[in-house]
Amino acid sequence: MKEYTLNVDPRILELLGPNLYTNIYYVLAELIANAYDADAKNVYIIANPDDIRVEDDGHGMSYKNGDIERYLNVAGVSRSNEEESYTRSGSRRKMGRKGVGKLAALSVSESVNVLTVANGEKSGFVLARHPEEGNKLKEIEEDDINFSFIKECGTAIIMKQPQYRIHKTLQAVKRNLLKIFPLVNSDFRLHIIRDNEEVIIEDFDKNIVTELCTLITIGEKFYSLTDLVPNYFPSRRSDLIERNEVFKTPIVLKNRLGEEREYILEIQGWIGTYTSTRGRKVEMTDFPDNFISLFANKKMGEFNILPTIGQNKLIEVFVVGQLHVDLFELSELPDMALSNRQGYKSDDPRYEIVRDYVRYTLLPEVLRKRELYTDLTKAEKKRKSIEIQKKDEERFKKIIDEFRKNTSRKAAENIANLGTGIPQDAIENAINQSINDNSPDLGLKSIIDSQKKKILISQTYPDKPLADILYRFLVYNNVPSDDILYTNCDDEICRVPEGMGVYNYLRDFFVESYSTKKIFVLFVTSDNTKQSWGAITEVGASWITQIDHKIFNIAPFRPEHPLDDESQWHNCNRETTTANELWMSPLSADIFCQKIEAVCDILGYSKKDRNSNKAFLETLVTIKKNQN
Repeated sequence: MKEYTLNVDPRILELLGPNLYTNIYYVLAELIANAYDADAKNVYIIANPDDIRVEDDGHGMSYKNGDIERYLNVAGVSRSNEEESYTRSGSRRKMGRKGVGKLAALSVSESVNVLTVANGEKSGFVLARHPEEGNKLKEIEEDDINFSFIKECGTAIIMKQPQYRIHKTLQAVKRNLLKIFPLVNSDFRLHIIRDNEEVIIEDFDKNIVTELCTLITIGEKFYSLTDLVPNYFPSRRSDLIERNEVFKTPIVLKNRLGEEREYILEIQGWIGTYTSTRGRKVEMTDFPDNFISLFANKKMGEFNILPTIGQNKLIEVFVVGQLHVDLFELSELPDMALSNRQGYKSDDPRYEIVRDYVRYTLLPEVLRKRELYTDLTKAEKKRKSIEIQKKDEERFKKIIDEFRKNTSRKAAENIANLGTGIPQDAIENAINQSINDNSPDLGLKSIIDSQKKKILISQTYPDKPLADILYRFLVYNNVPSDDILYTNCDDEICRVPEGMGVYNYLRDFFVESYSTKKIFVLFVTSDNTKQSWGAITEVGASWITQIDHKIFNIAPFRPEHPLDDESQWHNCNRETTTANELWMSPLSADIFCQKIEAVCDILGYSKKDRNSNKAFLETLVTIKKNQN
């Protein structure tokens, strides 16, 4: 008969067991890590109706050789120096350190069966939150020690009547496990099994990286990941995908003996952004898709530092990354992991260096790449839209020409059929009939008109601050960004497509177009206007084509003909200091609102009321109350 003695006060099991882990996947990751430390090549996660079984083909534990006694020494430190840092095979660095991971299963079940076999020697006992005989654990008879997949060596942890359940979709289980345990390959496979269904996880790279559109790798061992990112924009790939060397920095720390020495902190890994985040997170227990995880010795120490280092920007929902910092788990240094095994001490200098590197270097850079990807994607969509618009214009011109030809011919025939001495009203009726017979072809005009930009903000780059105010004010008044043509806009959707000049765009779709729909121009004028050939050209084109426009001027400049300088224009001022800040008087602010509201009325947009507009304008520009 074997005795299984727990080397800890059994009340610890009741206190720590249910509270140590807050998610079934953390528990599974801890049990998988134990299998990894046992040099297992396969881990089987089996979801049965009444239990969850985690079985591995590692070394197993021998009662005779004292393996089980060491296992039951809860919180016994498994490594304190470099010599103890490797598994029995010597090929893997140990993940475990605190010696509490064995309690992980008690977070899921009141009672856990531990079965193990080492070279044919079977042992088994019940680990429970409330042991029946104090430190003595209930033995499981050898005849009741059975395994689903292993024979000579291995261990099975059976969580009875689990309080948490793994996702009903095995692909979702796979996705969640990959987020917290990416160390899977042909030498370490995870098998997820329910009934007759099985999913094998043996390739981390293809499951995550192929879903990205941008990627930064850190360290040569991660360079190969860049080859897996789809090639969305071949000519700009080098701007979206980047390979960096290992980040290294010296740091002075005290070891476990209190001795101070210098270490080299190294950061390796990768950070990227998803192409899309749609349809990923299915249940509340699922881990979020946007995260930056920290690993040490290939084991996850903190799932997500993004809430700590991020700026809460909407674009951060696309961010995903896994960084490896083995100095966090160097055996000779103090343990910096939190007792719940779900994070690190944030005041540890090692943690602070990593946090600042991600916050000020990695995250801003990958977000810039994601913004570029968005711009390129929009530009490609816009290019295709322009191609469609050009084809519609060509079709429309052809239809108009055919319309004129057919109408003239038909009218001539109708008039000839009437003979001589035809009354005036009969001729008009004949022509009208010809027009009615051919006019259905002109339905394309409404399509072409709807494709066109409605408002042009004409400006010089130095006057961009006022142009930006106009743009934001229009959008606030329910003018779609896609209806605005603004060449210096920060929003790519308002700019003309890459490779197409604004004058070519205006010529193709407003000057030479058979559609008479005209663009409404908001001129931003200042002393810079006369210095810009482009601005002068736009003023001239506006006069020639008789386009409606309104003027938003920066004093002391005075707009001149051919602009409509006889009507009231809007005036604002620019400080002469180095800041060049714009400001308006209360009267000027009211006129600004009045003009934008009038534009909305002309073009059929649902504008905001005056009070709302004046309040919003104050958030965009300084209103000097004592000025009139």
